[in-house]
Amino acid sequence: MSRGGEGDALADAQAVVAVKKKSSRSWVLLDATGQATVLDVDKYAIMHRVHIHARDLRIVDPLLSYPSAILGRDRAIVLNLEHIKAIITAEEVLLRDPLDENVIPVVEELQRRLPPGNYIRENQTDGKEFPAGQNDVDAGEEDESPFEFRALEVALEAICSFLAARTTELETAAYPALDELTSKISSRNLDRVRKLKSAMTRLTARVQKVRDELEQLLDDDDDMADLYLSRKLAGACSPVSASGPAGWYPASPTIGSKISRASRASILTVRGDENDVEELEMLLEAYFMQIDGTLNKLATLREYIDDTEDYINIQLDNHRNQLIQLELFLSSGTVSLSIYSLVAGIFGMNIPYTWNEGHGYMFKWVRTLFPLVCIVTGIVCFFVFIVIVAYARHKGLVGS
Repeated sequence: MSRGGEGDALADAQAVVAVKKKSSRSWVLLDATGQATVLDVDKYAIMHRVHIHARDLRIVDPLLSYPSAILGRDRAIVLNLEHIKAIITAEEVLLRDPLDENVIPVVEELQRRLPPGNYIRENQTDGKEFPAGQNDVDAGEEDESPFEFRALEVALEAICSFLAARTTELETAAYPALDELTSKISSRNLDRVRKLKSAMTRLTARVQKVRDELEQLLDDDDDMADLYLSRKLAGACSPVSASGPAGWYPASPTIGSKISRASRASILTVRGDENDVEELEMLLEAYFMQIDGTLNKLATLREYIDDTEDYINIQLDNHRNQLIQLELFLSSGTVSLSIYSLVAGIFGMNIPYTWNEGHGYMFKWVRTLFPLVCIVTGIVCFFVFIVIVAYARHKGLVGS
């Protein structure tokens, strides 16, 4: 390769790295009213804003490969679900890579569903319009769920729908390919099914990771209690917690209104049972059932592929048995013809014999009736062939 080509390759590699680094600094901030703001900040600014450690921020780093995770921290929820990498607090949502084609629908859905019902009703009274169908929200029904749960629900719904759509696409391509393979076994069909099976294996692993994370959360009430950010914030701001450390959360002129809007249900439980996680448990169970249904579809597809492979192996075994039968017939015919060739060779040799002295008249008679000898020998050989085939069928070596 020339130096010019090496320089171009190096420039392309540097450009790719620069794009990745730029995307790793790109965030979109959505507040409690659904307003979106694009941020271009480094990780230290994010850590200072949401009060999380660097190890938690690395979980949502697109340059690193981390499994799906939903982690509850003191003041934030760290969310890593496939392409959805977000940090949720009691007042705002930070979402990574806002220009990603898979993230854009999530941002639009967050803008539509994050504002509480009373806020939408007030703005509808003022005649304001909201993007992405916010006016479709029933103003008569006010969402009593905490802000962080609404954001978490949007993320779970998006990832479950995304994986379900990928599963449907795989099923649409896999079932016709498997049916075509059963009707015609060819290298092209086998390679096509191999690629589909590899794609199914990778998709199953992705769905399994999300399901395991939800199952782990559902099995641990303490982990679910850590996700109640509004409850902890309300407890820190209430007189009950006046003896707690000062400056627990950055002061905000609208913090009281945001708590009253987004966390009304959680505030009522501050003085009650802090381990009450029924609301979050019902939310997680709903999406756990959905992701479990997707996993069951993939399991059914895997069983169908395994059944198809078994059917193909049975067909190949049948063809192999037919070839063995053909080989048996050919071998039997060869043995029969060898007897005929032996007799014909003995009487057809034109060389002197010492053992026929004094018996010349007999061989003269045989040479005269040689055609008849050939016919009789042929009949005997055919009879031997029939006997061999009948014996093989009697023993079940060949089909009837």
